[in-house]
Amino acid sequence: MKRMLSQVLMGTEGGGQSLLSTIKIAVLPIAKVFTMCFLGFLMASKFFNILPSSGRKLLNGLVFTLLLPCLIFSQLGQAITLEKMIEWWFIPVNVVLTTISGSLIGLLIATIVRPPYPFFKFTVVHIGIGNIGNVPLVLIAALCRDQANPFGDSDKCSQDGTAYISFGQWVGAIILYTYVFQMLAPPPEGTFDVESGHLPLKSQQSNESVTPEQVPLLSQNSEPLVSNVSNKGKARIKELLMFIYDKLKLKQLVQPPIIASVLAIVLGCVPFLKRLIFTSDAPLYFFTDSCMILGEAMIPCILLALGGNLVDGPGSSKLGARTTAAIIFGRLVLVPPAGLGIVTLADKLGFIPAGDKMFKFVLLLQHTMPTSVLSGNDILHSAVANLRGCGKESAAILFWVHIFAIISMAGWIVLYIHLLF
Repeated sequence: MKRMLSQVLMGTEGGGQSLLSTIKIAVLPIAKVFTMCFLGFLMASKFFNILPSSGRKLLNGLVFTLLLPCLIFSQLGQAITLEKMIEWWFIPVNVVLTTISGSLIGLLIATIVRPPYPFFKFTVVHIGIGNIGNVPLVLIAALCRDQANPFGDSDKCSQDGTAYISFGQWVGAIILYTYVFQMLAPPPEGTFDVESGHLPLKSQQSNESVTPEQVPLLSQNSEPLVSNVSNKGKARIKELLMFIYDKLKLKQLVQPPIIASVLAIVLGCVPFLKRLIFTSDAPLYFFTDSCMILGEAMIPCILLALGGNLVDGPGSSKLGARTTAAIIFGRLVLVPPAGLGIVTLADKLGFIPAGDKMFKFVLLLQHTMPTSVLSGNDILHSAVANLRGCGKESAAILFWVHIFAIISMAGWIVLYIHLLF
């Protein structure tokens, strides 16, 4: 018995990772993330008050518009080539599969738990959508920083991990502003704030108060018929373009991280442009190096902001303890095993590059991350939250899911590293 326990704890036959070393590798990045978040929490507390709400908002804006795009541009641009982009085709597909599997699990849980009206679709989405950008980037950076990490050279580990994560972010943005935006549409009452007795009707329009006597018989603009016909044609074309623009949410999709991803893919896949910008002896490499320096500041800034945003606590929410616990359990406990099955099947079918363990690890992380939908510390998502009117409930879910994710992510990373190595 002693010999068996010592083999399990201190080493494994065949050259694999020991259980203790696996736990250390998995827990240390979480501990680093927790430490930096806790410092942000202290800086935002009333005792220090160095990071007030206005300061965190500015820090979030700096990360979103400058630091994160710089990190994505420099790391993805250096790593990607046309051949690699063809090899990486399963990364955006995995993001879609993550959404589908998570939403199906969310639908099952919402059917069983029966959340309060009108939060059925809200529950489905918050279980189905995970953070495929910021949190994985932070974990990869903390994991690769350790020289003893199982993925080898720290620089290559960080560059490959960041490139893989960045390559899937554009799909996440499309999902956010199409599927999530429609799922979080307000109920027929027009608002999520449906207190008993007072239900504002969405269908009420200001023109209901206009009586027939107030409507003029003739229009004030009496223009020739020919000009009206031509104007109608132009107006219809304009309306069609505006309809397409609105439905595709193009304005929301064109965000700094997405622009950085597209630029990095385009420039990195063209050999001439790659040698001009991204190689170490390139004439414009100073620009890439500057982006790398700025990108390194993204990790501490976003963790300080995340910790500071938790200082206000969960706030008020109409979801109730049962629905909140169900969302946490579904997102952190039930979704990862489904993702493990998807990635394992994809590996057996040959969809994943052979021998690239970081690639597989990133795919698994995409199924393991805490809820990302409408998070108060993510400008891209909070825009949808404010627009849809469910920001308080989203902030409450964000708070509790990230608290419990400290434990769940450590456990799943231990399992993933044990399976990979």
